[in-house]
Amino acid sequence: MRALPNSRRRTVATAIGVLTAAAVLGAASAAFLSGSGTTDAEIPAVALKGPFAEVARAAQKAATAHAKETGVGETESLTPKDVLIDPEGKRHVRFDRVLDGVPVKGGDLVIHLDAHNAYRGVTRATLRKVDPPALSPRLTAGQAAARASTVAKGSVGKRKLITDLGKDKAPLAHRVDVVDRQDRSGGHSVVLDARGGTVLSSAPLAEGISPASRRPGAAAAEKAGTGSSLYAGQVPLGTTKRADGTFTLKDPGRGNLETRDARSRTPTDFSSGKVFTDKDDRWGNGENSDPATAAVDVHYGLSATYDFYARTFGRKGIYNDGQGPRAIVHWGNKVGNAGWSDTCRCILYGDGDGRRFTTPLVSLDSTAHELSHGVVSATANLQPTSEDARGLYGEPGSLNESLADIFAAGVEFNADNEATTPNYLYGEKLAPEPGWIRRLDKPSLSKPSGVDYWDTDVGDRDVHPGSGVSSHAFYLLAEGNGKKTIRGVNYDSPTIDGSTVKGIGRARALQIFYRALTRYMVSTTDFHQARIATLQAAADMYGADSAECRTVDKAWAAVNVTEANTPKP
Repeated sequence: MRALPNSRRRTVATAIGVLTAAAVLGAASAAFLSGSGTTDAEIPAVALKGPFAEVARAAQKAATAHAKETGVGETESLTPKDVLIDPEGKRHVRFDRVLDGVPVKGGDLVIHLDAHNAYRGVTRATLRKVDPPALSPRLTAGQAAARASTVAKGSVGKRKLITDLGKDKAPLAHRVDVVDRQDRSGGHSVVLDARGGTVLSSAPLAEGISPASRRPGAAAAEKAGTGSSLYAGQVPLGTTKRADGTFTLKDPGRGNLETRDARSRTPTDFSSGKVFTDKDDRWGNGENSDPATAAVDVHYGLSATYDFYARTFGRKGIYNDGQGPRAIVHWGNKVGNAGWSDTCRCILYGDGDGRRFTTPLVSLDSTAHELSHGVVSATANLQPTSEDARGLYGEPGSLNESLADIFAAGVEFNADNEATTPNYLYGEKLAPEPGWIRRLDKPSLSKPSGVDYWDTDVGDRDVHPGSGVSSHAFYLLAEGNGKKTIRGVNYDSPTIDGSTVKGIGRARALQIFYRALTRYMVSTTDFHQARIATLQAAADMYGADSAECRTVDKAWAAVNVTEANTPKP
């Protein structure tokens, strides 16, 4: 299905920010109290207790009391997804919506409260009124499953009835997960109109790394093993010694993060992966001849990414529930991809397709990128707006890819491993030409060419090159424009109008983008709304009149995202 024209997409699904850019830049704001970082008081909705439950209840009441702004109707219920309490006291509660017992796709919203649980505003994924769906679908669940299986060419997994706000009439729909595909990691989620069976959307269950990749015993104690990796040299590994004296790639010190082996099969649930075992806790030989070598890279990457989110943002695991991330290596046969899968809540790694990618896709930045897709899914859940045989489209999907690249760079710098040089390039260990898959300072130097500046056609480009707009804005915010050498890598980042942007530093830029993602973005956020979200985040932390807030505005303007050229709803 070809992407909808840009103007139509904005009519169908439009996020509403709490404040306009002018209000953000001009309003008084509490200074950011902790100075160098945000240590979030976050807790998953499934474990809401004490003050977090009280905040969620206050947000639910506020959503109903301010129905004209929030759009929440009398027959709807809200399911809290997460609760965040900022260092300065403001609270944010992210909700999914349920209408007459049916989940609402594209109906997510964030209610913002002050330190006393008083209503401050709302960020909504759509302006549209949510009408009660017709609860007698003409298409049966069995018919929907058969149709979805034919469309996505695989076997049927999970399925449920939903209301899809991404379409003009918000129809009742069947969402069917189709798995066991050979040409993509993890399968597809197919949405069909429950009235006539029309396919409304089809999107990968796993977030991949690039357009080119779209082809085809009881634990006893924690131990510190070592491994010889493909890309990262000799690395320490958190492992577990079992009762039989053997070791496994399971790290109790980081929430039992674990790496398993698919053995060239295509499992879509983590438990189907084979447990790696070793007698001396020395893993891999640095070559592909040992299946454990790729697992060394992955296990190290899981640890480095877990540590980055914990140390930088206070986030413990993908879902902030203390559980460590998981991965399966050697997935499928000649799969040139690595992808985050919401189905198994893990990363699936191919060993390369023998064409563009000739080695396993297990570099540090690949792991950090895919786990960051998981964080996006667990928070704003940014979604592509459409798909066809060539790729995925839409600004929210491009923003998702961009955030994964941005935080992957953060992981590399935090890990500070000279064997895999920290930089603003993505996939430099994997792609032979031009030496990277994407780069943040000047995305157009990538292959396929990325997008340096926003225009009205960005949403009609594949999400991977389209991600360049916000990636470029982030780089400018962090490092500024012009020629510079950072950790031995040369950069020369341009601006659309020749303006000068003086960077505020990577640490503060990361804090701003993370806070914007977790507080002020929703599933339909586009680049202009991301600008508003990052302005609000900067105002929260550093003050509305701060140099940081002004530089956020300059960085977006330098990639042609401004208040003046914001498309009308």
